[in-house]
Amino acid sequence: MAKIKQVIAYEILDSRGNPTIETTVVLHDGSMGTASVPSGASTSSYEVAELRDKDEGRYKGMGVQKAIENINKILGPGLSGAEASHQQHIDKMMIELDGTQNKSRLGGNAILSVSMAIAKAAAKSAVLPLYLYLRQFINRENVTLRVPTPLFNILNGGQHAGRNVDFQEFIVTPATSKSFSEGLLTGSNIYNSLKEVMREKNYTTLTGDEGGFAPPLSSNLDALALIKDAIARTSSHLGFDIFMGIDIAANSFYQNQNYHLSDHSSQLSPKNLAEFYASLLATYPLLYLEDPFAEDDWEGWEEFAKVSHKDLMVVGDDLVSTNPFRLQMALDKNIISGVIIKPNQIGTVIEAMAVVEVARAAGLKTIVSHRSGETNDDFIADFAVAVSSDYVKFGAPAHGERVAKYNRLLHIEKQLKSLESQGNVLGE
Repeated sequence: MAKIKQVIAYEILDSRGNPTIETTVVLHDGSMGTASVPSGASTSSYEVAELRDKDEGRYKGMGVQKAIENINKILGPGLSGAEASHQQHIDKMMIELDGTQNKSRLGGNAILSVSMAIAKAAAKSAVLPLYLYLRQFINRENVTLRVPTPLFNILNGGQHAGRNVDFQEFIVTPATSKSFSEGLLTGSNIYNSLKEVMREKNYTTLTGDEGGFAPPLSSNLDALALIKDAIARTSSHLGFDIFMGIDIAANSFYQNQNYHLSDHSSQLSPKNLAEFYASLLATYPLLYLEDPFAEDDWEGWEEFAKVSHKDLMVVGDDLVSTNPFRLQMALDKNIISGVIIKPNQIGTVIEAMAVVEVARAAGLKTIVSHRSGETNDDFIADFAVAVSSDYVKFGAPAHGERVAKYNRLLHIEKQLKSLESQGNVLGE
């Protein structure tokens, strides 16, 4: 393998028009890797720190020139000459160079961009697809190399769509028995069917941050009804080969230990909210419920765990924040059956992979996810395949920055099928 020769960072724009970081790593053998980092709108207080300039006269304070300077003047020189294939050592070096618990000195966004770019450069040097290169850093025993099942966010709400409705994402997901390409076709058909339904009802078909439609609805129930109608117009059968889910993102409407929903004139206690979810589940065959309670409402989570059906996937995102300590707390309380994995919540490739390992060992479903502010970088698609994630969340099957990830998974699926037909077993 080759050693790191140069690390260069630039400021670019993400899908929401906000600045983010793009980093290029050059190795001594000429191999190069370029990576850009995403940014979330709905964020947890337990994520690593994004370093922003806070200069209101430039990009309303969202600039990342300080983070870029940290890459060009501290991280790059500090990693010069390091063996690019030693990803664990490199990520550890960057954590030590930062020296803070939440990567606030150099910036989690700065550190992740370098971590990703080095992995890409090293994969090119090794002449391996990125997903196969990354796979060496996980325990592969009894873990099948596969393309994950997609979770499509086809109707946006909450902070992704100007709070048109309270819940953040209304999701459809194909049965896991479908191949990825079959699932993508199913999701696309339902997405286009939803557009037809909305036009008939004179709703706008403008989209939110993640490509899902963002109509001005009067309640969260209206969103579920629209999607159920859209599914009925396709060849899919709800509860059989297609399922519904919601990313509640309860942090966004939690205040003073109560929840404030537009569906209700009065505030809801955690117990009242759990009862509301029970009514939803009685009406709609929901498979997936993400962040149904706020990140620090442990009592709400624990009470819901006592009454939720075993077939319902209860998923922690803000609750866990791809943080091993938060994950262990959730496991100790036995309150989740799935976990969101977002590398930019923890700040390095290896740390994100380690959280996947812990979740898998505990029997949780893993969902590798994008962010609302994305770029065309498809690193996360390779990452999801490398760790054999159960699901991926890349938004709606629309918008270039979302479709880039889905298209990458199509290419990987084709590669795996080709190699399987040749009798090759990959990544073991």
